[in-house]
Amino acid sequence: MDQLPDLVDREGFGITILVVDREASWKRRLGESCLNAGYHLLAASDGLEGLRMFFEHRPDLVITDVRVPGLDGFELVSRIREVSQIPIIVCSALDKEEEKVHGLRLGADDYVVKPTGMRELLARVEAALRRARVPATEVKHVYADGVLTIDFDRQEVLIKGDNVNLTPTEFKLLVYLVQRSGKVVSARGLLDGVWGSPHYTEDLVKWHIANLRRVIEAEPRNPRLIITVWGRGYRYEKPSIASLG
Repeated sequence: MDQLPDLVDREGFGITILVVDREASWKRRLGESCLNAGYHLLAASDGLEGLRMFFEHRPDLVITDVRVPGLDGFELVSRIREVSQIPIIVCSALDKEEEKVHGLRLGADDYVVKPTGMRELLARVEAALRRARVPATEVKHVYADGVLTIDFDRQEVLIKGDNVNLTPTEFKLLVYLVQRSGKVVSARGLLDGVWGSPHYTEDLVKWHIANLRRVIEAEPRNPRLIITVWGRGYRYEKPSIASLG
């Protein structure tokens, strides 16, 4: 574990963040910002150490770069998602669309491109933590409409009785749309309701909508459940009786 002397003191801190990054100066800046924001920071320089610290300390949120030795950031996200739904933010200089989509599909809650300001990064941390605290009691225990079934307690999704795998963010996005079925929700409305802040790019919504359609739609290019209302947003359309045959 990297030492960040005089920057962190676990006593008195309610939220613990694990950062996995090989750049010492960046971790120091983040440590100072976390201290000022009231967070405790744990730091590792490689993915294997980061994974060990995750199991040992059970942090509330993880921030990881992609290019870290031992176990890269994408693999770290995947390994953590096997056992935990805690918020994960990928913070990397890799900024190609396919890299962002890959990280989000593996289960990252957000993907931030370096260099980024600490105020913006902490705002994303706050949003991710806020989403993670949304109580499950806000929704019914089970939703079913003939095609889609959502078990909210187990966080399971079935399409015509078959289990499908969704990332935590995709699950939240689907639930948000289903709870407002028949109503159009704008991309900005989804950013605010699912991601906790309207200050993300709308491309983030498009990526997750496309990924969600690949999993739940019979024909993703001709969606029948998640409808795009051009110029306005997206709508979950309950299947009609005729379409269930």
